[in-house]
Amino acid sequence: MKKFVVRYGAMRSLGVVECDDETARGFFHGVKVVVRTARGLEAATILCETDDEKIAQIPNLAEPTTFARRLDESDECELQKIKANEKSEFERCLKIIRRMKIEMTLVRVERIFGGERLVVYYVADGRVDFRELVRALAAEFQTRIEMKQIGVRDETKLLADVGDCGREVCCNTYLVAMPPVSMKMAKLQKATLDPTKVSGRCGRLKCCLRYEYDFYNELQNASPAIGETVGTPAGRGKVVALELFAQRAVVEFEEGGRQSFAVDELERRRCPRRRADGSNVENDAATGETGSNERRSKRRFSSRDGEKNAKEPRRDVPRSPDADEN
Repeated sequence: MKKFVVRYGAMRSLGVVECDDETARGFFHGVKVVVRTARGLEAATILCETDDEKIAQIPNLAEPTTFARRLDESDECELQKIKANEKSEFERCLKIIRRMKIEMTLVRVERIFGGERLVVYYVADGRVDFRELVRALAAEFQTRIEMKQIGVRDETKLLADVGDCGREVCCNTYLVAMPPVSMKMAKLQKATLDPTKVSGRCGRLKCCLRYEYDFYNELQNASPAIGETVGTPAGRGKVVALELFAQRAVVEFEEGGRQSFAVDELERRRCPRRRADGSNVENDAATGETGSNERRSKRRFSSRDGEKNAKEPRRDVPRSPDADEN
């Protein structure tokens, strides 16, 4: 038995199908097949052959998928018919939404290949009561209706085609999960902070800012910080600028002047930590227990003694007559 990774549906979900060696003969990237999912029969595209070790590394893998058959001529004609009717079904659905005056933005209408259901993708600010809408759509299309609320990124995944780079948008080609992106990633990579240039088709920060962030973060951890005093072949100075990708640092000397050095050429000295009274905290690994550790130990033992005293009942010691006379 052989296993293959397949992609299906408007949201480009990933699944794994298994078939015997005879059926799998001639399967390669791009071959069209019919699979059965939780939604019904769907047309899918084979991406690659896989095994259990690789399957464990696939994120957001969809529910179990079963191989049905290879896509034949009749299936191809049915698929083209479904695609041709998408526009008219979208307009019919939009007409019903406008007639019922529901506050939602219709994004796409997807009919499952087997005809088991019609999936309606929409965007809304909050929760929408679409019970009446579902009944109206079921009467109109004579099939099961599934309403799916999506965000602006998923909306771009369904509708966008080309990004600012001139290539197809990543979310519509190979991205399975939308990675979290922050402005900190753009700052670290020295990208422009103009929102119009770092935002994608969805209006959010571009997903590609996440791709090299881990690499830049490793370079930053291996480089001295801005303002750190370092030693160089030309003398001591302060780091005033960094070139992370080139692994170089610009150092300003105490006597004046600046010069660029490779990070490997710099002698870095870790500054000692200081307590509140201004005294230094020595390295625990080099000197053993420090004063702070001793204070923590005293507090720990004193707290234990306090708990012990609190648990033990108070005993009154009788006073001797001699003590009264004294």
